[in-house]
Amino acid sequence: MTLHSPSSEDQLLEQLDQRLGKVHARQRLGMEKDHEDIFGHGLNFFHPENWYSAHSLFRAALKITGLYGRGHRNTRQIQIRHNEIAVRRLPSLFEGFTLLHITDMHADMNSEAMARLVDLVGDLSYDICVLTGDFRGQTFGPCDASMDILRQVRSHLRGPVYGVLGNHDSIRMLPAIEQMQIRMLMNESEALVRGDQAIYLSGVDDAHYYRADNIHQAASAIPPGKVSILLSHTPEIYRQAAHAGFSLMLSGHTHGGQICLPGSVPITLDAALPRSMGAGSWAYHDMSGYTSVGVGCSIVPVRFNCPPEITLHHLVRA
Repeated sequence: MTLHSPSSEDQLLEQLDQRLGKVHARQRLGMEKDHEDIFGHGLNFFHPENWYSAHSLFRAALKITGLYGRGHRNTRQIQIRHNEIAVRRLPSLFEGFTLLHITDMHADMNSEAMARLVDLVGDLSYDICVLTGDFRGQTFGPCDASMDILRQVRSHLRGPVYGVLGNHDSIRMLPAIEQMQIRMLMNESEALVRGDQAIYLSGVDDAHYYRADNIHQAASAIPPGKVSILLSHTPEIYRQAAHAGFSLMLSGHTHGGQICLPGSVPITLDAALPRSMGAGSWAYHDMSGYTSVGVGCSIVPVRFNCPPEITLHHLVRA
């Protein structure tokens, strides 16, 4: 939603102040003005997603070597993965509870991959869908194209949909996303209720670049001893999440490396965390985790030795 008039800008600021509180809203908006910074900020030092001259260089290099076409075709080979998670103290009515996990759409970068995503989600069976951020391709500028594609995807998703923002997402996108009936968890929690039993779903704002996450606030409404799931765009805050008592953490951001060596060995993960947590299932202390390699691409719409995915997480009683 590109904004043109001062009145619409004032209206947006008022909406964000009311929704998030003035401190969070203004902090996030101020940080977004630093989008051109390639070094500094965030949890790691180098931010290649903000280095826009590199995007065209990478694309040109892949085309010269003849690899671009194959890499681009790979982006449409979306895998449907199943991940069974044994959860201690899982209430009996939540046995088999299934979450469809979609992340890192970067929707406006690859319309063919998003069309394939739409084809796939309509046939899936799940209880809720969770979106762990990076809805658009660039880290600044207009959001209209990515929001239009997100609306198309949302129209094919059934049941409740929850989400968090990523480091590519502007806080200005929040009202439009919530108008799609996607419940965004901005350092917030919500109870998922079945009969007289409940588990808790929490989400934090981006922790990678904007560092706008607040796990304490997100977990404050969760009763002690209850099963709780944290949505975070990046898995880099795994320590904080585990020590806050979360049972499960679902993330994206890393793309699994996106361009990998044979055997899915990532060249880089653009994240400050152990490589074992860069893709798939992992555990830290008493918390289970899953890092999805994502359904979209960053910087250049290609993938090598790292097919895109959407994941169905099935909760079972430990």
